[in-house]
Amino acid sequence: MKQEAVCADNMIKLLLVEDDEAIAAGLEYSLSQEGFDVTTCSDAASALNIIKAQDFDFAVIDISLPDGNGFDVCKKLKEKRDTPVIFLTARDDEGSVIMGLDIGADDYVTKPFRLRELHSRIRAVLRRTNKSMEEQIVSIGSLTVNLAEGKVKKNGRELFLTALEYRLLLTLISNKGRVMTREQLLQNIWDVSGDFVNDNTLTVYIKRLRKKIEDDPQNPAIIKTVRGVGYRV
Repeated sequence: MKQEAVCADNMIKLLLVEDDEAIAAGLEYSLSQEGFDVTTCSDAASALNIIKAQDFDFAVIDISLPDGNGFDVCKKLKEKRDTPVIFLTARDDEGSVIMGLDIGADDYVTKPFRLRELHSRIRAVLRRTNKSMEEQIVSIGSLTVNLAEGKVKKNGRELFLTALEYRLLLTLISNKGRVMTREQLLQNIWDVSGDFVNDNTLTVYIKRLRKKIEDDPQNPAIIKTVRGVGYRV
């Protein structure tokens, strides 16, 4: 379920190892929308096999897996190359956290967690490890988006976007060339309190976003309306 993304050659290849199907599906979709090229495994064995065949720039690994634990997967990744790793764990005991960090993990997130927290942790680790996402720039006309820093510039001048405006823009540019239905957009964005945005609010935010990024908001060249369906970049 990979999303076709902008600047595919510069995408961060991320390994997700999670045995809970619902959590895995949600994370895969969300991380793909953030610009990652996600490969998902549901157990340690499949993860270890794919590590032999592919290199990854980042990994998010659940500690508790049906056929072992995430520590073995982390060790194998670190043996092959110094891949940054964040552990997901339902355990809050100090021993598991310390063991994960001792074998080379860069951070951990305790379940349950918010997607925004995980995205923030990933960006922080990438900045610390100087991975290529820091250089990932998406350009559309006079607009440039630095995916690592979360900065948007128009003609070289930085724009102030709210968190929801930025997420809306990122969702659209991550699906460049595709028509995103209003329902798809509503499923992928939320307000600052974590609540889903309603249809009327989406219309308002599209209008606000166009005012900030378009040369002529009345005749938008970046975010185009596909009547009766949704929007397309």
